Amino acid sequence: MATWEDVRRIALGLPETGEHPSYQGAPSWKVRNRAFVWERPLRRADLDALGDAAPDGPVLGVRVPDLGAKEALLADDPAVYFTTPHFDGYPMVLVRLDRIDPDELAELLVEAWLDRAPKLLAAAYRAQRRP
Repeated sequence: MATWEDVRRIALGLPETGEHPSYQGAPSWKVRNRAFVWERPLRRADLDALGDAAPDGPVLGVRVPDLGAKEALLADDPAVYFTTPHFDGYPMVLVRLDRIDPDELAELLVEAWLDRAPKLLAAAYRAQRRP
């Protein structure tokens, strides 16, 4: 399944993306200073809320376009995607990195990048990828 190196390779392969430490020092990836993906270790409140369902592997936080997209991912594959009360009302999902296929990860990160990138940059990227 996917690794942190996959995350790094995919994220840094997107235009104007840089890797930056989050406020807790974990890596995050930003496009023009707007985070779209980050390492998200579970906190005590997360562990308490999730109980036995809390994953013990690496967790990735990912921006999604809206709450509808979040709900769709959560319903589509709860073995991979989850959330905590901390993210209620926010268009972000948590991903069990060791359970996501690298191709699915790439699609997820590109969508997150497109959501956070400035409109002209995102439009140029889309235009470049069209056959």
